Amino acid sequence: MEDFKSAARRAKRRLKTDYWKKCKEDADNTAKKAREMGLNEGKVKSGIYDKVRSDIRGEKPDDFYLRVKQLLDTYGEVSDAIGRLTDKDYYATLTYEEKQRYNLELSARYLAALEKYRAEKEMSV
Repeated sequence: MEDFKSAARRAKRRLKTDYWKKCKEDADNTAKKAREMGLNEGKVKSGIYDKVRSDIRGEKPDDFYLRVKQLLDTYGEVSDAIGRLTDKDYYATLTYEEKQRYNLELSARYLAALEKYRAEKEMSV
């Protein structure tokens, strides 16, 4: 019951502070900039709406994505990204088969994070 009450309080606070008006203005301004730059206006608005939804739910980006984002912001797309993201201490304790599995899983997570990063960069105008 407390979760429901706290969600109601947060919703009421958003209404009092004109949160939705600010979101709409932000979405419209960003869509206008996207249109001027020749980008897909619908994609940009969709990205903004997704960001607002995650903010309302209180979702935070995971640590791995933040590491990938920092790597890409600092160095761009590098050929040894998997090596830079590998937890060296943990990796040293693995067997050969476990290392292979770890590399494949890390690679899949990196590709997903890279796709998300590119989408965010495309949406930010």
